[in-house]
Amino acid sequence: MKADRTLVMGILNVTPDSFADGGKHFDFASAITRAKEMIAEGVDIIDVGGESTRPGADRVSEDEEKDRVIPVVTELVELGAVVSIDTMRASTAQAAIGAGATYVNDVSGGLADPDMAKLIAKNPSIQYVVMHWRAHSATMQDAAVYEDVVVEVKQELDDRVTALLGAGVNAEQLILDPGIGFAKNAEHNWELLRNLDRLALLGYPLLVGASRKRFLGELLGANSPDDREFASVALTSQLAQAGIWGVRTHSVKPHRDAIAVVEELNK
Repeated sequence: MKADRTLVMGILNVTPDSFADGGKHFDFASAITRAKEMIAEGVDIIDVGGESTRPGADRVSEDEEKDRVIPVVTELVELGAVVSIDTMRASTAQAAIGAGATYVNDVSGGLADPDMAKLIAKNPSIQYVVMHWRAHSATMQDAAVYEDVVVEVKQELDDRVTALLGAGVNAEQLILDPGIGFAKNAEHNWELLRNLDRLALLGYPLLVGASRKRFLGELLGANSPDDREFASVALTSQLAQAGIWGVRTHSVKPHRDAIAVVEELNK
């Protein structure tokens, strides 16, 4: 399923410990300032998260997560932004939907909270990003074991889709994410990116979140996430060429520019 234009989902981590930007936008004022910058640069969706999912991260409490994200979601909706809530908890997703979020980006694909599917089914106007997931961040890299990563990720995503449809979620609500960096090593990530066309055969839009991730640093010898930005933009260009529905990125303008160049070349 090819997109008319690859969308840019801008990352807004209201956390102290996210891998690339932890602490930069942790307080309300800096989060809103960053969001306004993204809006000015043409972001399509702002993805607000209050819980780091970097490898090894511990979970935060439900109340802490809500306290971090709901005021930000409320303000962004007031500013006219299209808002996604990045959460594995149905209660946080419900609060964010109540505040005006129209996307739920669940890195667990509904596995972390059995109430998530019911919530999405009760809100048919909400778009739901279903990521491939095997375990929480603290232990997920122990689950990075595959005979054939493309076959297994495709099957596990298909299993999630089947379960969600069975719970009453509409197919039109679903967006799939291969979970780059989640229970995967560098070669697993590259193999999935080389074979997104096979995942697209499932028949759903694809979101790819690879921005500044460690596997790019391993390729380039870049220890700092900021030094992986050019590689991230290069990857966005390839994903746009392939017609991927969306990319989840830390910066906005470089990725919008790359997508615009691909669009012009493809006229």
